[in-house]
Amino acid sequence: MRLKTTREHRILYIKTAMRWILYYIVIFAGFIIMASGTWRKPIILLPVALCIAVNNNQYASAVTGAICGFLIDISCGKLFGYNAVILTVFCIVISLLFEFYLRYKFVSFLFVSAVISYIQCLLDYKFYYEIWNYENTERIFTEYTLKVWAYTVISSVFVYLLFRMINHFLMPKTHLTIEETIKSGEQR
Repeated sequence: MRLKTTREHRILYIKTAMRWILYYIVIFAGFIIMASGTWRKPIILLPVALCIAVNNNQYASAVTGAICGFLIDISCGKLFGYNAVILTVFCIVISLLFEFYLRYKFVSFLFVSAVISYIQCLLDYKFYYEIWNYENTERIFTEYTLKVWAYTVISSVFVYLLFRMINHFLMPKTHLTIEETIKSGEQR
């Protein structure tokens, strides 16, 4: 097994700190985008939280999901904590899903992002409009909720590319020795 030197540890700590600083700068920028303008804009913090959940462990994913959920609640004027609970659960599930079953590929992320954003938009519609038996609630669903969902899926493409670039430069790379490489090749 190859041991890391103290220089490699320092580089690892610096890269990890810079990566998380960039993550939270992107979260803050997404919050500013969501808090400005009209109501027909993407829920951009949803794919941001999912991108962070794909590459990190469950604890970091849960904390980031909760923070992004609270920011969505603040920017959309929803019940404080509603989206935080939903997004925390989704981020933990996505982290486990990508850790054990899925690969970090564009198609799999886009599919997962589309499904989760649809579930989130559908829950918003059900709990904020349909449950109160307003008239013409199906019109709100088709003219507002589905457009927000489509904008969110389209924005997840750009969020994916941004996080792919951040992770390419700042994600720690694993070092394998020749013996570990041979063992992993024999196990396949």
